[in-house]
Amino acid sequence: MFRSRAKEEKSPVADKAPVNISKQPRDPQAPKGRPTPKRSEAQSQRRSVANTSMTRKDAAKRQREERRAAMERQRQALATGDERYLPPRDKGPVRKFARDFVDSRFNVAEFFLPMAVIILVLSLVRVAALQNIALLLWLVVIVLIVLDSVFSAFRLRKRLAERFPDVNRRGAVAYALMRSLQMRRLRLPKPQVKRGERP
Repeated sequence: MFRSRAKEEKSPVADKAPVNISKQPRDPQAPKGRPTPKRSEAQSQRRSVANTSMTRKDAAKRQREERRAAMERQRQALATGDERYLPPRDKGPVRKFARDFVDSRFNVAEFFLPMAVIILVLSLVRVAALQNIALLLWLVVIVLIVLDSVFSAFRLRKRLAERFPDVNRRGAVAYALMRSLQMRRLRLPKPQVKRGERP
């Protein structure tokens, strides 16, 4: 009785308005009307959908398998030098150059273990002359390692500054010196250059 005429006039028109639902397939050339999601967003959505249907035990098993696969990829990368799967400590062109610099030359420090065994054997012999020689050899080896490490660090720092002037080189020299302490065949990632080959 007291309703406005404007509402009465609008209501039949609204009821009669056709709902525009098209059953026809969309033309592949036509625009979608929404932006394509980024790959990371699509993957996270897929993972969230997949994880909701899994039990806690299945999710833990899947995480273990993924971790095992990642460790296997990392192990192969350490053997082959594949940059994609290396640990963060070994990644990047600066670290690769530091590795190649160390692997391309002889380092006194890499012979420390064999020399230490020889000196230890000499020091165990109950002959005063041999024990004095062993003590002298200890001093010589330590001095040679220190001098070689200082010389290598100076040269490497200079080469890195020339090759990578605008890149963060922090920690690369210490990384190279730690690598030079290891025997060549035990180094990881495996050496990719021969001795004498310029990196």
